[in-house]
Amino acid sequence: MGLAIYVGYVAVIFVVSKLSGVAYTEIGTSAEFTWRGAVLDLAVGAVLLAITTWLLGWWKPALFERKRSHHKWPIFVPAIMLVVAVANLFNTDWSKFDASFLLSLLALGLAVGFCEELMSRGLLLTALRSRLSEVWVWLLTSLLFGGMHIINAALGAPVGPTLGQVVLAAMSGTCFYIVRRVTGSLIWAMALHGLWDVSVFAVGFAPLGTAWAAFLSPVIGILAVAVVYWVIKGADEKPAVAATAAASARA
Repeated sequence: MGLAIYVGYVAVIFVVSKLSGVAYTEIGTSAEFTWRGAVLDLAVGAVLLAITTWLLGWWKPALFERKRSHHKWPIFVPAIMLVVAVANLFNTDWSKFDASFLLSLLALGLAVGFCEELMSRGLLLTALRSRLSEVWVWLLTSLLFGGMHIINAALGAPVGPTLGQVVLAAMSGTCFYIVRRVTGSLIWAMALHGLWDVSVFAVGFAPLGTAWAAFLSPVIGILAVAVVYWVIKGADEKPAVAATAAASARA
């Protein structure tokens, strides 16, 4: 079920993006291209994901942990990510954005945070937890999250940078996973994800100085992978029905 949701979501995003006629490299360069090239497909994805979550009755497990990680200190990595995102916002020349452009970036942040987190560390994670141990849940959700960015190459992005984006996205996915495990809620991961993407697009379009995200993203990703063990350790988020079935099979 989880993989079907993943493939379906990626397919919808790709098709709607392709039909928009906006190349990936043009997103974030104007209000029109951001609305058409990013917000539109994410809005369609958001509606379909919400309907899917409702039909499956998965809102609670998709959005909340039953029990938060015993180890809280790994949250320092997402905290660094937050600081870098805020630094990007201060390092942006906002005079270059009109009202429509600002609204399109805000909509992009809300939509990308909701969609990509609900799909990957919400629905996909919930489905995988019914079958796999937590370490595999973390690894697969992160790798698949990174992997879905490969479609950007088919939407006009250069192949080389896209492959780099895939790797960085997989590592940043680990950072968002840490947020979920430590806070107990996917909502905070959605917020950080949305803020990060807005800051990257904004500073990429109108930088006042050095865009620190470009240099610190790999560092943040490496730190996240280095400490994720401690939020996985002791995790027991397998759905009760699946856990009971597994215990019966062993008995």
